[in-house]
Amino acid sequence: MTDIATLYIVPTPIGNLDDISARAIEVLREVSWIAAEDTRHSARLLQHFSIGTKTLSLHEHNEDKRASMLCEKLKNGEAVALISDAGTPLISDPGFILVRRCREQGIPVSALPGPCAAITALSASGLPTDKFIFEGFLPVKMQARENALSALLDRTFTTVFYEAPRRILDTVSDIQKVLGERQLVIAKELTKTFETYVSGTAQDVIDYLQADAAHQKGEFVVMIGPAQVSEQAIPSEAMTLLHTLCEYMPLKKAAAVVASHYDLKKNALYQAGLDSKE
Repeated sequence: MTDIATLYIVPTPIGNLDDISARAIEVLREVSWIAAEDTRHSARLLQHFSIGTKTLSLHEHNEDKRASMLCEKLKNGEAVALISDAGTPLISDPGFILVRRCREQGIPVSALPGPCAAITALSASGLPTDKFIFEGFLPVKMQARENALSALLDRTFTTVFYEAPRRILDTVSDIQKVLGERQLVIAKELTKTFETYVSGTAQDVIDYLQADAAHQKGEFVVMIGPAQVSEQAIPSEAMTLLHTLCEYMPLKKAAAVVASHYDLKKNALYQAGLDSKE
């Protein structure tokens, strides 16, 4: 009986081709099939590294059918690598259905580490990174987008999402409308020659986007800073205890202790502790 082969999740560069790993190249050369979001787009990458492996498409419109076919190939001993147009597959890209099917059918799945626009942008943003949430893409329709942004009003950690160039100005305008002058960072052209980070208020970002039509081109990562927690909203004795406990334990643990003692929100105390250190 043929041994079941492995499905490999292979990240590809988000801009600079030198960011692909030696292991990723090796896997792409050795598997029987490469499932690509857009085979024409991926052909340029594969040709650059002289990878001649057979390809087939796997995108949001055919994933259900392709997943069944690929599972059969894997069970017949044909290894498969899954790639997206850029970055790590499944992160706002197709692949979830295939991976779930493989797990359900006992097919091994191995994920390689590699490029991801959200993590790359966040790490250089200057926003808090100890806790964050990735929201994918915001809704396209304005009212739904504003509703989604309203959920960030009291969020005390960083939010990261992607945005398309045709919607970036509208989205930042909605951020200003819903969240006011919250700290904001956008990143575009990551790892490329014209990589750009713009930080400041929503108005600062709007001014940048409107200054030149070229500024609205490219794929964007938008990062919204946490809501600022006023120490005035926290009893002074709670803040005093927090500062005292921080001399003996990490802030996160101290915030949990004080929150339990005074029946306060741990995240609010944690953010207040961070703010007091600045």
